[in-house]
Amino acid sequence: MSFLTRCCAQAGRNPFSPFGLGSIRTATKRAGGTVNNHGGSPGQRLGVKKFSDEYVIPGNIIVRQRGTLFHPGQHVGMGRDHTIFATAPGYVRFWKEKYMRGERRYVGVVLEKGDKLPRNEAERGTSRYCPFVNLNHFPQKGQPVSS
Repeated sequence: MSFLTRCCAQAGRNPFSPFGLGSIRTATKRAGGTVNNHGGSPGQRLGVKKFSDEYVIPGNIIVRQRGTLFHPGQHVGMGRDHTIFATAPGYVRFWKEKYMRGERRYVGVVLEKGDKLPRNEAERGTSRYCPFVNLNHFPQKGQPVSS
């Protein structure tokens, strides 16, 4: 018996194995563990809900967001979770303004369809919305006031 055969016999290996001397065969696939609750959670449905030129009424959600990606402008409010909603009926407008070294995105609502934001208040005056008073139903001069 040769020296090689005796060494391999003591080690319990076949000397003529195609894997060579001293090699140990290992698993090609690792054992996988079990996974519980791997489905994940549902999405939060964030994003813009009403786009530019869309008509909104008070209370309509315009943007759902985490943090202030969009800042509130004219005739809109912001909730505790940074949701921007309309406070007056009108049309949605988006615009950007320079802020520090970058830009800030704003969302607002205009009362007439052709208006632009930001509004030039020096030329056009302040845009006002009063939900409890019909501003177009005031009596003209010389007409009696009906109660």
